[in-house]
Amino acid sequence: MLLKKFFPVLFLVFSFQGNSQSSFYQLDVVQKIELFFSQPNWDYQLDTSKIGLEGYVMADSMRINGVLFDSIGVKYKGNSSYNSTYDKNPLHIALDEYKSQNYQGYKDVKLGNGYGDPSMIREVLSYSILGNYMDCPKANFAQVYINGIYNGIYSNDEGINKKFCAEHFYSSTNTFVKCNPTVNPSPTTKSNLKYIPSADSTGYYNFYEMKSTSGWSELIDLCNDVTNSNSTLADKLDLDRVIWMLAFNNVLVNLDSYSGVFAQNYYLYKDNTARFNPIIWDLNMSLGGFPYLGSGATSMNSLSVTNMQQLIPSIHAGDPNWPLMNVILNNARYKKMYIAHMKTITEEFFASNEYVNEANILQNIIDTAVQIDTNTFFSYNQFQNGLSLNIVNGSYTVPGISNLMDARVNYLNATAEFNYLAPTISAIQSDVLNPTINSSFIMNATVTNALTNAVFFGYRTSFQQKFIKIQMYDDGLHSDGAANDNVYGVSLTMLSSEMQYYIYAENNEAGKFSLQRAEHTYYTITANVQTATIGQIVLNEFLASNQTDTIDHANQYDDWIELYNTTNTPLSLSGLYLTDDTLDLYKYVFPSTAIIPAYSHLIIWADQENSTTDELHCNFKLSAAGDFLALVGQNTIYDSIRFSIQNIDVSVGRCPDGIGNFVPQDFTTFNASNCVLASVNSLTQTDFQLFPNPTSSNFKIASSSFDYSIKVLNQFGEEINVEYNESTGERIYQINNLNSGIYTVQIQIKNEQIQVKKLVVIRE
Repeated sequence: MLLKKFFPVLFLVFSFQGNSQSSFYQLDVVQKIELFFSQPNWDYQLDTSKIGLEGYVMADSMRINGVLFDSIGVKYKGNSSYNSTYDKNPLHIALDEYKSQNYQGYKDVKLGNGYGDPSMIREVLSYSILGNYMDCPKANFAQVYINGIYNGIYSNDEGINKKFCAEHFYSSTNTFVKCNPTVNPSPTTKSNLKYIPSADSTGYYNFYEMKSTSGWSELIDLCNDVTNSNSTLADKLDLDRVIWMLAFNNVLVNLDSYSGVFAQNYYLYKDNTARFNPIIWDLNMSLGGFPYLGSGATSMNSLSVTNMQQLIPSIHAGDPNWPLMNVILNNARYKKMYIAHMKTITEEFFASNEYVNEANILQNIIDTAVQIDTNTFFSYNQFQNGLSLNIVNGSYTVPGISNLMDARVNYLNATAEFNYLAPTISAIQSDVLNPTINSSFIMNATVTNALTNAVFFGYRTSFQQKFIKIQMYDDGLHSDGAANDNVYGVSLTMLSSEMQYYIYAENNEAGKFSLQRAEHTYYTITANVQTATIGQIVLNEFLASNQTDTIDHANQYDDWIELYNTTNTPLSLSGLYLTDDTLDLYKYVFPSTAIIPAYSHLIIWADQENSTTDELHCNFKLSAAGDFLALVGQNTIYDSIRFSIQNIDVSVGRCPDGIGNFVPQDFTTFNASNCVLASVNSLTQTDFQLFPNPTSSNFKIASSSFDYSIKVLNQFGEEINVEYNESTGERIYQINNLNSGIYTVQIQIKNEQIQVKKLVVIRE
């Protein structure tokens, strides 16, 4: 049983100038960013652009840690943090505004000026904490120079864009919304997901910014469900991430957020489960730096430090101007989860004083950079004391971080909600350590102080899927031992190489997760899969010049390589390699979790990008001018090909799959059979037809016989459940649960012969 997605909270206690070999967001490395403008009035131009249409001003060049770029887009950003009189304004730098260029794959640079934060670390510290509980941007620090003059130390925050969505949600072209007013925010201008009756999309334009090419109708539909139809909301919104967001905002008194007066500073991205995911951003005023909670529709009263220390968990309960808070706080189960998440954050970072350790490390990293920064909003002495002393900032007081949070921990730990006795969950185990694929196994756990009908097992077999929650039982009938002995059981089937899971239990007053950081972290159980030997897995197809054929999750047309499993058994790629270099046969190593199902395909993108949790990318590209490609085991070449000049969007593949000669294909068959009615295993002469193809709603299989079954697999080889209606001469398969993409349909005949066809699903 393994833990996944665990973000360590400790990091090194030293600071040094960035270099091109370190990660752009490595927490203990201060980046160096140098901008060069030829125009002497560059600041005036940036101010004018900010006040106008907020377009970019071209900088002649820019160096990031010594790497030179030319023709860079620069503009000022921010609301309260921006002012034309400031010498140090927040910056948004677009490397690709005028030319196609990036730094370590990043095209946007977002720099915060430390406005309103004497400690200078609120944003970076808050993101560091948040990353343990939900997907969020990375952040560190950068020293910025303009025309050779030091302009100051900035926070350096990862942008929330298509790259971010592709890495965290495994797609980048779905509905994507920035939830910030497009006009100046006010107590009546909130991005609060409140439904506006009788309004078309134009009625929402002041409150949200659509970052995708379409999606207003989906956003309005979501607002309607948030406000009026909570019973179906879990199908449209990832409520676990919502609960983590609201719990984080409350514990850290992060009120320049959905939880504060403007209900803003978050994004929504709709993933391939058809659910929107909230993404927190702009944490420069977290930890009490923004004192405006709001109440009702119009309140703009500021909170005192004591008010913030004693901020109640149930803020905005019942207030129609924060409908998402009502969804959580007015549902007994969601509220228990919310309090459980609040307790986890409080215990792990604040009651333990871990936040103080991290804060001191961060301040040590930037101490020298702050000392020489003449454009800070606070003195060096205020920076040094920003953790402990309250500092007046205009009309309100910014609390010292530890002064706020130490008192806040004491307050929260004294609340009734934090003192309810939650269930205990222990002794989680499977009756089979590594089940084989498609085999059944039992999961057991000891749970005490829980309602017997309120113990749930959440599981999924892919990062792209949502967790399915099923009840565990203590009735003596589910391999759980004796009835009412506090041992709960559930029967499962191992459908993939890995199952990710957690357990949740509750009683009448409190809930408990195991792992406590679920769903962001989880346990895993891995399947027992045979390792491939020579001949069992082969090179099957490749495309070395992809311009318009198939895109990866980052929406890029990249080279790809297809492997094929010639056997009737799922096979592991552990210990195997890909290479394009005869002098370096072990160039790309497959992860130990890579598996190809029986008689199935696997795609590897050849684009020199990092693999994601659900998509393999190798560390080389294929040359359209001709190249060498090999699949390699230990001291053995399993399969190889040397090819000549390639045509655009024309793949080369075997027909039949796995055993035929490599020949140019009439059309690419990405992750599907290269032959209409052929594969490596013997085929029947029965005539099958699959139509319509492509499809948007259903597909049919016409055949002279109904004596067959099918499997539908996604591009990762995972089986997708489909149901069918039967009529004379055909079966009509419903695909409402399939997202746009290419799927493999395996048709199994009673004598175990198989046909493989490609199904293209296009969602409108």
